[in-house]
Amino acid sequence: MARLNLLEETRFEKLPVSVFENPQKASLSVAQRIGNLIKEKQKNNDIAVLGLATGATPVAVYAELVRMHKEEGLSFKNVVTFNLDEYYPMQPDAAQSYVSFMNDHLFDHIDIDKNNINIPDGTLNLEDIPAFCLEYEKKIGDVGGLDIQILGIGRTGHIGFNEPGSAPNSGTRLVTLDDLTRRDAARDFGGKSFVPTKAITMGIGTIFKAREIILMAWNRKKASIIKKAVEGEISSEVPATYLQLSEHVEFILDEDAASLLTRFDTPWLVKDCIWEETISRKAVIWLANFLKKPVLKLTEDDYNNNGMAQLALDKGPVYNINIHIFNKLQHTITGWPGGKPNADDSQRPERAEPSKKRSIIFSPHPDDDVISMGGTFIRLVDQQHEVHVAYQTSGNTAVWDDDVLRFVEFSIDFSEKMGASKPELNTLYQDMRSFMEKKQPNQVDTPEIQTVKGLIRKGEAIAGARFCGLEDDHIHFMALPFYESGKNQKNPVTELDVQLTMDLLQKVKPQQVFAAGDFEDPHGTHIVCFNIIIEALKRLKKTESWVADCWVWMYRGAWKEFETYEIEMAVPLSPQEVEKKKFAIFKHQSQKDRAVFPGDDAREFWQRAEDRNRDTAQAYDDLGLAEYEAMEAFVRYKF
Repeated sequence: MARLNLLEETRFEKLPVSVFENPQKASLSVAQRIGNLIKEKQKNNDIAVLGLATGATPVAVYAELVRMHKEEGLSFKNVVTFNLDEYYPMQPDAAQSYVSFMNDHLFDHIDIDKNNINIPDGTLNLEDIPAFCLEYEKKIGDVGGLDIQILGIGRTGHIGFNEPGSAPNSGTRLVTLDDLTRRDAARDFGGKSFVPTKAITMGIGTIFKAREIILMAWNRKKASIIKKAVEGEISSEVPATYLQLSEHVEFILDEDAASLLTRFDTPWLVKDCIWEETISRKAVIWLANFLKKPVLKLTEDDYNNNGMAQLALDKGPVYNINIHIFNKLQHTITGWPGGKPNADDSQRPERAEPSKKRSIIFSPHPDDDVISMGGTFIRLVDQQHEVHVAYQTSGNTAVWDDDVLRFVEFSIDFSEKMGASKPELNTLYQDMRSFMEKKQPNQVDTPEIQTVKGLIRKGEAIAGARFCGLEDDHIHFMALPFYESGKNQKNPVTELDVQLTMDLLQKVKPQQVFAAGDFEDPHGTHIVCFNIIIEALKRLKKTESWVADCWVWMYRGAWKEFETYEIEMAVPLSPQEVEKKKFAIFKHQSQKDRAVFPGDDAREFWQRAEDRNRDTAQAYDDLGLAEYEAMEAFVRYKF
């Protein structure tokens, strides 16, 4: 019976999928399978042939294999490896090369024979590549073929570097990279212009010959492409869909990567549900959007014809369900993000008391506060709450080099005009120019350049916060140490990061904390900063009574809004407030026109924010609620 239920749940899925709670547990499972394969082959005095992938996805798998080698004696002496791909052209000792990646994460830490390691050669002459690719295929065949092939998946649906348009019988070859793939790699290279346009990759036909294929994917950024790969039609536009044809494939996902699969996203279409509040709200909103009808116009036939007959039966009549969901949505809307004084707050998202709250807005980068919740920021100040803003990082990696020269030139000219010219400043300026002329992609800036970039962003943040109405003594710059690596890859979080956050929280003793809950941030800074805040509050809660009355509100930024059913507080903005928020964002001039790390969205940050806020208001309007110019959305984090 359980088997039948599972088959019903997964009936939209065209290949086997296993879902784990988090990437760590999933990675441990994959590493164990690889380890077991190696040991089984050792028993038979045979070699294990592994097809390996690079990128962030398999890092924890390799870390576990290294641990198994060092702590459990797992030997790799009988292992032969073939990597999927390599950028072209690419020197093997470059930081971005997959040779460096594999050495750093696996090969330098195990007892594998270096002669058994095979990685496509990014240094070949162009005319030598076809022969190399044929030889690569032959070497795989000569050792008996791949026992197991590990894959990730790109947002284009590529496996290896088999981009859209790849043929299902393709072999190892030179390919041209999709623009989205290059944009995703831009941060590692210091900009898209430095990302190679080509790569050497195993073909889909090569991958198919493996006796076992495991595709891994983590986090919500991969959820949409996973849905296409697992539930979509086979198409060259999404090369991963070809894996549906394999008898030996399994997708290993964490819950976030699996979140858009039908059994998780719209489970009422494939199974009976327990209709608690959240899933009921999600289902009704989904139905209204699917049918393009306001919530209050949904009928019993609408429910019955779209997998929601059980909800109608359990909680009906349907009009009562509609009214209940409509009222819940209505109650999320408030023009008083700090709570409305002297009002019945039983149906409001925020408490009425204390009527004047101490609120602190944590901003991971120096502009997230105004981009993500600038209208609410201004509203809180206008309604006379004690508002503080805390900029958690300096943001000094996201400033153009020519802006540094411009500011230092200003300083030199200013000093001369004031009769205080300093020769050392001129020397410093010349050193900066000399460094920048020879600077390599992604090379770490000198400490002096990092300082200037940090000061540029600090000045902009102050201007933005002042524009929102804050006094200078309520503007805090934390410069958390984890960020200050000077590189795209940040340092691990330490006790000092948490302690600095605890110190500021203890100083302010807020009743409200606003924190960035936008974990789609491609740089990863948001989730790191969020976790530091939560850890600080958890520790303080053990000794400080004020923490029990401190509510944490999550906001989202330039990358992705909360789903409508998730929103617990929606703050409507007037046209004038939208305009004022835009001007607050404009204070961040170094991020204007063209940001250093814009992600894969060509719009400027102010445009993204404006469109996102208007889309949120439109979503409420489409459901039959009041029509507003724009809305900022929040979800309360509960410990």
